[in-house]
Amino acid sequence: MLSIKTVRMSKRSKQIRIGTCGFRIGKEAYARKLSTVEIQHTFYTPPSIATLKRWRSEMPSNFEFTLKAWQLITHESSSPTYRRIKKPLSEKVIKEAGSFSWTATVRDAWNATLDAAETLEARTVLFQCPATFIPSPRNVRRMRKFFSSIDRCGKNLAWEPRGPMWKDVTISNLCKELDLWHAVDPFARHSTTPTHCYFRMHGRVRWRYTYEVTELEELATLLPRRDLSYVFFNNITMIDDALSFQSIVRG
Repeated sequence: MLSIKTVRMSKRSKQIRIGTCGFRIGKEAYARKLSTVEIQHTFYTPPSIATLKRWRSEMPSNFEFTLKAWQLITHESSSPTYRRIKKPLSEKVIKEAGSFSWTATVRDAWNATLDAAETLEARTVLFQCPATFIPSPRNVRRMRKFFSSIDRCGKNLAWEPRGPMWKDVTISNLCKELDLWHAVDPFARHSTTPTHCYFRMHGRVRWRYTYEVTELEELATLLPRRDLSYVFFNNITMIDDALSFQSIVRG
Protein backbone atom coordinates (compact mmCIF):
# COMPACT_ATOMS: atom_id res chain seq x y z
CA MET A 1 0.00 0.00 0.00
CA LEU A 2 1.28 3.48 -0.86
CA SER A 3 1.89 5.81 2.02
CA ILE A 4 0.15 9.19 2.15
CA LYS A 5 3.53 10.85 1.59
CA THR A 6 4.15 8.76 -1.54
CA VAL A 7 0.72 9.48 -2.99
CA ARG A 8 1.16 13.20 -2.46
CA MET A 9 4.58 13.19 -4.09
CA SER A 10 3.44 11.14 -7.09
CA LYS A 11 0.89 13.82 -8.00
CA ARG A 12 3.62 16.41 -8.42
CA SER A 13 6.32 14.21 -9.97
CA LYS A 14 5.99 15.79 -13.42
CA GLN A 15 7.01 19.14 -11.97
CA ILE A 16 10.19 17.73 -10.46
CA ARG A 17 12.86 17.35 -13.13
CA ILE A 18 15.57 14.89 -12.12
CA GLY A 19 18.90 14.21 -13.78
CA THR A 20 22.66 14.49 -13.53
CA CYS A 21 25.27 17.15 -14.22
CA GLY A 22 26.37 16.01 -17.65
CA PHE A 23 25.75 12.75 -19.50
CA ARG A 24 27.62 10.08 -17.55
CA ILE A 25 26.43 7.27 -19.83
CA GLY A 26 25.46 7.16 -23.50
CA LYS A 27 22.67 9.54 -24.48
CA GLU A 28 20.35 6.78 -25.68
CA ALA A 29 20.73 4.82 -22.44
CA TYR A 30 20.37 8.01 -20.41
CA ALA A 31 17.12 8.98 -22.14
CA ARG A 32 15.64 5.58 -21.27
CA LYS A 33 16.29 6.23 -17.59
CA LEU A 34 16.04 9.99 -17.00
CA SER A 35 14.25 12.89 -18.67
CA THR A 36 16.53 15.86 -17.84
CA VAL A 37 20.23 16.72 -17.96
CA GLU A 38 22.35 19.73 -17.06
CA ILE A 39 24.80 20.43 -19.88
CA GLN A 40 28.35 21.24 -18.74
CA HIS A 41 30.08 21.84 -22.09
CA THR A 42 28.50 25.27 -22.48
CA PHE A 43 30.39 26.48 -19.40
CA TYR A 44 33.82 25.87 -20.91
CA THR A 45 33.12 26.67 -24.58
CA PRO A 46 29.65 26.37 -26.12
CA PRO A 47 29.52 23.63 -28.78
CA SER A 48 28.61 24.55 -32.32
CA ILE A 49 24.96 25.08 -33.16
CA ALA A 50 25.13 22.02 -35.42
CA THR A 51 26.30 19.89 -32.48
CA LEU A 52 23.57 21.26 -30.23
CA LYS A 53 20.93 20.59 -32.89
CA ARG A 54 22.15 17.01 -33.11
CA TRP A 55 21.93 16.59 -29.33
CA ARG A 56 18.38 17.92 -29.38
CA SER A 57 17.36 15.62 -32.24
CA GLU A 58 18.84 12.57 -30.51
CA MET A 59 16.60 12.94 -27.46
CA PRO A 60 12.84 12.43 -27.05
CA SER A 61 10.62 15.48 -27.53
CA ASN A 62 9.77 15.60 -23.81
CA PHE A 63 13.42 15.41 -22.75
CA GLU A 64 14.63 18.61 -21.09
CA PHE A 65 18.05 20.24 -21.20
CA THR A 66 19.31 22.88 -18.81
CA LEU A 67 22.74 24.37 -19.30
CA LYS A 68 25.50 26.27 -17.54
CA ALA A 69 26.21 29.78 -18.83
CA TRP A 70 29.57 30.33 -20.48
CA GLN A 71 32.31 31.00 -17.94
CA LEU A 72 33.27 34.24 -19.69
CA ILE A 73 30.23 35.73 -17.94
CA THR A 74 30.97 34.59 -14.40
CA HIS A 75 34.67 33.70 -14.13
CA GLU A 76 37.58 36.07 -14.63
CA SER A 77 40.34 34.98 -16.99
CA SER A 78 42.63 34.04 -14.08
CA SER A 79 40.29 31.17 -13.15
CA PRO A 80 41.84 27.68 -13.55
CA THR A 81 38.67 26.64 -15.41
CA TYR A 82 39.99 28.53 -18.45
CA ARG A 83 42.64 25.85 -18.91
CA ARG A 84 40.05 23.78 -20.76
CA ILE A 85 39.69 26.42 -23.47
CA LYS A 86 41.76 25.20 -26.41
CA LYS A 87 42.22 28.53 -28.18
CA PRO A 88 44.41 31.21 -26.58
CA LEU A 89 42.48 34.13 -25.13
CA SER A 90 42.75 37.53 -26.74
CA GLU A 91 43.89 40.50 -24.69
CA LYS A 92 40.36 41.86 -24.94
CA VAL A 93 38.83 38.72 -23.41
CA ILE A 94 41.48 38.57 -20.69
CA LYS A 95 40.64 42.13 -19.71
CA GLU A 96 36.85 42.05 -20.06
CA ALA A 97 35.71 38.57 -18.98
CA GLY A 98 34.03 37.57 -15.75
CA SER A 99 32.18 38.88 -12.70
CA PHE A 100 29.11 39.88 -14.77
CA SER A 101 31.05 42.89 -16.10
CA TRP A 102 28.95 44.79 -18.63
CA THR A 103 31.51 44.47 -21.43
CA ALA A 104 31.33 43.41 -25.05
CA THR A 105 32.96 40.08 -24.15
CA VAL A 106 30.38 39.28 -21.48
CA ARG A 107 27.48 40.41 -23.66
CA ASP A 108 28.72 38.22 -26.51
CA ALA A 109 29.10 35.31 -24.09
CA TRP A 110 25.49 35.72 -22.98
CA ASN A 111 24.28 35.81 -26.58
CA ALA A 112 26.18 32.59 -27.29
CA THR A 113 24.71 31.01 -24.15
CA LEU A 114 21.22 32.11 -25.16
CA ASP A 115 21.68 30.72 -28.68
CA ALA A 116 22.67 27.38 -27.12
CA ALA A 117 19.63 27.44 -24.85
CA GLU A 118 17.30 28.23 -27.75
CA THR A 119 18.79 25.44 -29.86
CA LEU A 120 18.42 22.89 -27.06
CA GLU A 121 14.93 24.25 -26.28
CA ALA A 122 16.09 24.75 -22.70
CA ARG A 123 13.85 26.57 -20.27
CA THR A 124 16.50 27.21 -17.64
CA VAL A 125 20.08 28.51 -17.58
CA LEU A 126 22.46 28.21 -14.62
CA PHE A 127 25.04 30.86 -13.70
CA GLN A 128 27.65 29.18 -11.50
CA CYS A 129 29.96 31.62 -9.77
CA PRO A 130 33.41 30.92 -8.31
CA ALA A 131 34.07 31.35 -4.60
CA THR A 132 36.22 34.36 -5.51
CA PHE A 133 33.06 36.19 -6.57
CA ILE A 134 32.25 37.76 -3.22
CA PRO A 135 29.33 40.08 -2.30
CA SER A 136 31.31 43.28 -2.67
CA PRO A 137 29.42 46.46 -3.64
CA ARG A 138 31.08 46.37 -7.06
CA ASN A 139 30.07 42.77 -7.75
CA VAL A 140 26.49 43.42 -6.65
CA ARG A 141 26.33 46.45 -8.95
CA ARG A 142 27.62 44.34 -11.81
CA MET A 143 24.99 41.68 -11.18
CA ARG A 144 22.24 44.27 -11.15
CA LYS A 145 23.44 45.79 -14.40
CA PHE A 146 23.84 42.44 -16.14
CA PHE A 147 20.55 40.81 -15.16
CA SER A 148 18.50 43.97 -15.65
CA SER A 149 19.96 44.54 -19.14
CA ILE A 150 20.09 41.16 -20.89
CA ASP A 151 17.33 39.73 -23.06
CA ARG A 152 16.20 36.58 -21.24
CA CYS A 153 13.84 35.39 -23.96
CA GLY A 154 11.60 33.94 -21.27
CA LYS A 155 14.27 31.70 -19.72
CA ASN A 156 14.42 30.85 -16.03
CA LEU A 157 17.77 32.02 -14.68
CA ALA A 158 19.35 30.14 -11.77
CA TRP A 159 22.28 31.61 -9.85
CA GLU A 160 24.73 29.61 -7.73
CA PRO A 161 26.77 31.83 -5.38
CA ARG A 162 29.53 30.10 -3.46
CA GLY A 163 31.34 30.73 -0.23
CA PRO A 164 30.31 31.73 3.30
CA MET A 165 30.49 35.47 2.62
CA TRP A 166 27.16 35.35 0.80
CA LYS A 167 24.52 35.77 3.50
CA ASP A 168 21.01 34.40 3.04
CA VAL A 169 19.42 37.82 3.19
CA THR A 170 21.69 39.13 0.42
CA ILE A 171 21.01 36.12 -1.79
CA SER A 172 17.28 36.32 -1.14
CA ASN A 173 17.10 40.04 -1.89
CA LEU A 174 19.06 39.73 -5.14
CA CYS A 175 17.03 36.74 -6.31
CA LYS A 176 13.81 38.63 -5.66
CA GLU A 177 15.03 41.87 -7.23
CA LEU A 178 16.57 40.24 -10.31
CA ASP A 179 14.09 37.37 -10.73
CA LEU A 180 16.62 34.59 -10.13
CA TRP A 181 16.39 31.07 -8.77
CA HIS A 182 18.84 30.22 -6.00
CA ALA A 183 20.87 27.19 -7.15
CA VAL A 184 22.21 25.31 -4.15
CA ASP A 185 22.97 21.95 -2.55
CA PRO A 186 20.13 21.90 0.02
CA PHE A 187 22.08 19.66 2.39
CA ALA A 188 24.80 22.31 2.56
CA ARG A 189 22.55 25.38 2.62
CA HIS A 190 18.82 25.98 2.34
CA SER A 191 17.32 27.58 -0.74
CA THR A 192 16.27 31.21 -0.44
CA THR A 193 13.80 30.67 -3.32
CA PRO A 194 11.87 27.66 -1.97
CA THR A 195 9.11 27.88 -4.58
CA HIS A 196 11.69 27.79 -7.41
CA CYS A 197 14.28 25.15 -6.55
CA TYR A 198 17.40 24.28 -8.51
CA PHE A 199 19.26 21.68 -6.44
CA ARG A 200 22.76 20.47 -7.29
CA MET A 201 23.70 17.43 -5.22
CA HIS A 202 27.49 17.26 -4.89
CA GLY A 203 27.63 14.53 -2.23
CA ARG A 204 27.61 15.13 1.49
CA VAL A 205 31.13 15.95 2.72
CA ARG A 206 32.77 14.69 -0.48
CA TRP A 207 32.15 13.85 -4.13
CA ARG A 208 32.73 10.12 -3.52
CA TYR A 209 29.45 9.73 -1.72
CA THR A 210 26.30 7.68 -2.18
CA TYR A 211 23.07 9.09 -0.76
CA GLU A 212 21.08 7.01 1.70
CA VAL A 213 17.41 6.33 0.97
CA THR A 214 16.43 8.34 4.04
CA GLU A 215 18.41 11.30 2.70
CA LEU A 216 16.66 11.09 -0.64
CA GLU A 217 13.29 10.93 1.12
CA GLU A 218 14.26 14.03 3.08
CA LEU A 219 15.31 15.73 -0.16
CA ALA A 220 11.85 15.11 -1.64
CA THR A 221 10.21 16.97 1.24
CA LEU A 222 12.23 20.10 0.43
CA LEU A 223 10.67 20.55 -3.00
CA PRO A 224 7.55 22.62 -3.73
CA ARG A 225 4.33 20.77 -4.49
CA ARG A 226 3.11 22.69 -7.52
CA ASP A 227 6.01 24.64 -9.00
CA LEU A 228 8.69 23.49 -11.43
CA SER A 229 11.92 22.40 -9.74
CA TYR A 230 15.17 20.68 -10.71
CA VAL A 231 17.39 18.16 -8.92
CA PHE A 232 20.75 17.28 -10.48
CA PHE A 233 23.17 14.80 -8.96
CA ASN A 234 26.91 15.39 -9.32
CA ASN A 235 28.47 12.71 -7.11
CA ILE A 236 30.26 9.47 -7.92
CA THR A 237 27.03 7.41 -8.00
CA MET A 238 25.00 10.15 -9.67
CA ILE A 239 23.05 7.92 -12.07
CA ASP A 240 22.05 5.42 -9.40
CA ASP A 241 21.13 8.17 -6.93
CA ALA A 242 19.09 10.04 -9.55
CA LEU A 243 17.17 6.85 -10.36
CA SER A 244 16.56 6.09 -6.69
CA PHE A 245 15.29 9.61 -6.12
CA GLN A 246 13.09 9.39 -9.21
CA SER A 247 11.51 6.21 -7.81
CA ILE A 248 10.79 7.95 -4.52
CA VAL A 249 9.19 10.94 -6.21
CA ARG A 250 7.10 8.82 -8.55
CA GLY A 251 6.05 6.48 -5.79
